Amino acid sequence: MIYKILVLPIGTYLICSIPFGLLLTRVFSDVNILEAGSKNIGATNVLRLTGKWLALFTFTGDMLKGAVPVYLAVRWMGLSSWQGELYVSLVVISALCGHTFSVFLGFKGGKGVATTVGCFVVISPLTILSSLLVFILVVYIWGYVSAGSLSLALTLPVAIWFQTHSITLSICAVLVCAFIFCRHKDNIKRIIAGTEDKFLMKFEK
Repeated sequence: MIYKILVLPIGTYLICSIPFGLLLTRVFSDVNILEAGSKNIGATNVLRLTGKWLALFTFTGDMLKGAVPVYLAVRWMGLSSWQGELYVSLVVISALCGHTFSVFLGFKGGKGVATTVGCFVVISPLTILSSLLVFILVVYIWGYVSAGSLSLALTLPVAIWFQTHSITLSICAVLVCAFIFCRHKDNIKRIIAGTEDKFLMKFEK
């Protein structure tokens, strides 16, 4: 029984360790995103360096890395009991750990925002919708993708609580929020210093 319980979280970690941003840019461009821009494997760095199409595919791949395992966890254990919610939360954390501490990149990786969106769009679509609206609003007003990502992370625990009233899922969202803030610590320093790069959509690519 323990073996069956651990298969999905471990498999999730390994699958989410696949760095789609790095693979796509190596195959379809001459850019090494590990050495250019912010040196991050996420969609924002891919967008700045290669354009919107590879960035879109990167975001979609990173999002699906979270969505598919969580969907399987929900189908298997459900969300009608605290045990099911706890198991789904474990898969969420496994997905984030895989993406941000990839075994294929020497335990380095992205910042987990797209993967978080994928995880929670399965758990509570309205929660992600409200969080994404906050993200878009913040990026539109201030121009910082990092600030939008941090705002999305802050919105997540509040939105999931109002949508589900689940203590377990809310704690999971708080952990995810803290996780994303830790991954954005350098961005926070640059925002405070006024040196953070602003978002620039490259429609010409």
